Amino acid sequence: MKTATLTLVLALAAIATGCTTTESSSRNLGDPSVHGKTLAEQVCSDCHGVTGNSINPTFPRLAGQHEWYLIEELKEFRSHNRLDPAGYEYMWGLSRGLTDAQIQELAAYFARQKPGADQPENAKLENAGKAIFANGIPSEGVPACLACHGAEGAGNGQFPRIAGQHADYIAKQLLVFHGTNERSDAKAMEALTHKLKPEEIKAVAAYVSTMSSK
Repeated sequence: MKTATLTLVLALAAIATGCTTTESSSRNLGDPSVHGKTLAEQVCSDCHGVTGNSINPTFPRLAGQHEWYLIEELKEFRSHNRLDPAGYEYMWGLSRGLTDAQIQELAAYFARQKPGADQPENAKLENAGKAIFANGIPSEGVPACLACHGAEGAGNGQFPRIAGQHADYIAKQLLVFHGTNERSDAKAMEALTHKLKPEEIKAVAAYVSTMSSK
């Protein structure tokens, strides 16, 4: 009886150890054998959510983003070319061991997720942002956002999806473009955002966050 009990205890311990080892291995960002989908579900999900629809506005929504753009940004993080504080604070370390294959797998995973959006909260602010998005500010030489990102904010093969992105994240990135050289991959945005006032940035960000598109 004691022998049987001991055998059962050892077997259960072995199973538990095996699970722990598997879990630990699958979360190892330095292991090139771990598939990107697994990393997305077990590592990236801590900040971005399992489906890429993050709850915390510190972390951008990745769901539905173009695959090419996600690949480009992950490689920018990996090579330490994105210098915005949130970028290097959270992503430099996480991305440094990723292989090209894992980056492609991560991008493919998040690109096929269904994107979300915020609920409208401030009609006056959002309407002001909608006007800038659709028409720009001709008197200031600011073009319409839809000229590059599309009428629904879905982007295309050259410009990323911005529809449904957290307002706080959009505003912070616009300020990065506005006042720094921390995004070397977005030179076109620097010239445009220099002409935007803080209240205009806030309005555009508010509107964009409520946009939903396929």
